[in-house]
Amino acid sequence: QRVSVEVLDHLEHLALVDFRDSEGVERLQKAIQFADQLHEVNTDGVEPMDSVLEDRCLYLREDNVTEGNCTKELLENAREKVEEYFVAPPGNIPLPKLEERETFLQGS
Repeated sequence: QRVSVEVLDHLEHLALVDFRDSEGVERLQKAIQFADQLHEVNTDGVEPMDSVLEDRCLYLREDNVTEGNCTKELLENAREKVEEYFVAPPGNIPLPKLEERETFLQGS
């Protein structure tokens, strides 16, 4: 199953993953083929669940702070910060322009 340029572009922006090389595109296509097997499972009469653990009682532990007061040391690792928060980039990979992806996909 071929992946369109538009789908590839959308997935890259959502997942911040670069599928620019043929190995990445091939891996994505194999993952889609694997996930397509789920369509073969008969789910008639099966109610959707929020969680596989929704019928179990989950016990919470006490949240006791045993260490801390290291905000200053942790923020020293930040490339950029605002007040006491790390600033994350909008994407951690440089994405190619749509035209470049079309050219690449035609060659794969």
